[in-house]
Amino acid sequence: MPASPSLATAPPRTTAPVSPATAPPRPAGPASRATSSVPTSSVPTSSVPTSPVPTASDADLGLEARLAAVDALMTLRLEEAAAAHEVRTAHLAVDPVDLAEVITVPIAPARQPAAPAAYRTPAAALLERAHHHMRTAGWCAGALTDDDGSVCLLGALHVEAGGDQDLVVDASAILLDAIRRRFHDESVPAFNDRQRSGAVPERMLLEAARLADARGR
Repeated sequence: MPASPSLATAPPRTTAPVSPATAPPRPAGPASRATSSVPTSSVPTSSVPTSPVPTASDADLGLEARLAAVDALMTLRLEEAAAAHEVRTAHLAVDPVDLAEVITVPIAPARQPAAPAAYRTPAAALLERAHHHMRTAGWCAGALTDDDGSVCLLGALHVEAGGDQDLVVDASAILLDAIRRRFHDESVPAFNDRQRSGAVPERMLLEAARLADARGR
């Protein structure tokens, strides 16, 4: 039988040597690991990162330390501002003030309201003025007037009479008549000192003024 053409023309097979580049990797043994490692002395020291030395920060400080630092900073800034202000205002001339040249004005006393003048007869007008004086100055007992300026019934009549003793006697007699109509006291001073406030004595002065006006005195 004749040979097949494909078998006749097929070239002989040859085994090509394997190059080192295409050779499969060898398993790493103890020798290979030793040769592949790089000694540390060959690595530059500048490329190796170093950790910074830890320092105290604001977070590590206590509250009192931070407050002290802020206070010192503010004090420094205030001193700098004060120095800058002195430099800016150094050219301004300031005249000293002599306290002896300061003019003082005495305080005027409060003006008392004017006494009413409802009655024209002398005794009635005096009793009316005495009522107004006691109401504004105050009432007292045991004396014609006290250290505060308060007056009793007779004290008010003496102050407003202006030294006219006859007018004081006439007004006192009418005042005693008005008092006896209600309280039956024997004298004006006894009635005055028996009171606890000036409300009733003030009212009696007004009643005596109306009585004196009705009598034409």
